[in-house]
Amino acid sequence: MSTTYETRYASNPKAVKELDTQQLREEFLIEDLFQDDKIKWVYTHYDRYMAGSAVPVKGPLTLEAIDPLKAEHFSDRREIGVINVGESGHVRVDGESYALAHKDALYIGKGVKEVVFESENADHPAKFYMNSAPAHKVYPTKKTSLDEANKLELGSLETANHRTVNQMIIGGIVETCQLQMGMTELKTGSVWNTMPPHVHDRRMEIYLYIDLPEDQAVCHFMGQPHETRHIWMRKHQAVISPPWSIHAGSGTSNYTFVWGMAGENLDYTDMDVAKITELR
Repeated sequence: MSTTYETRYASNPKAVKELDTQQLREEFLIEDLFQDDKIKWVYTHYDRYMAGSAVPVKGPLTLEAIDPLKAEHFSDRREIGVINVGESGHVRVDGESYALAHKDALYIGKGVKEVVFESENADHPAKFYMNSAPAHKVYPTKKTSLDEANKLELGSLETANHRTVNQMIIGGIVETCQLQMGMTELKTGSVWNTMPPHVHDRRMEIYLYIDLPEDQAVCHFMGQPHETRHIWMRKHQAVISPPWSIHAGSGTSNYTFVWGMAGENLDYTDMDVAKITELR
């Protein structure tokens, strides 16, 4: 089978306080997401959000519905966001081909019947990172290049968090039901992302860390602001962030992370900021 999946259930913050390191990693960390010639999904019970990947090497990969969806086609009741974190490739959506270079994004709306992933060069394959959320309305498929993203300059070198937020699948650029995606790139010399941290109780989120040297790592912080935990992560690993949890990290070098979220509200600024001096 070229498609595999696993299910992650929602966790109560009280229960998470009692988890040891390995249990915390099993609950929230997605370690081996990108696998050659496979489509892999992690189906979460946080807002029924899904994170997945497609790495076509020997040939094209066709998106298939998985059993938890109880649907004939994957997108019968879902929308999908795709960001290519590998080399150049193509995504065919109901016969129309979209070329995705490194860090280009594609929104695929509800009701699509066929999605096929291809790499331009098998020796340097595309790595398509996907997020998906339930959808109630059909919106058109649309590509957003990195140059077309809405860019926000945040932080500063003095506080080691100078970064560019690239909003790619978000209101004003792409119409969606609830899915939002983008990338945050840290400047050389900066290591802290999403600092000061925040929670948004009406949305969950997943981070995928990329552009990280093989011999470096990111320490991802999660948990309630007064009861934080940490997970050490490597390149191309993802982490699930529940609505009640902060999501911030610090790397041993600068890096990029892909963020995706869904929930009740599309307002990007709908968040409760946690004061740095009050973190525990």
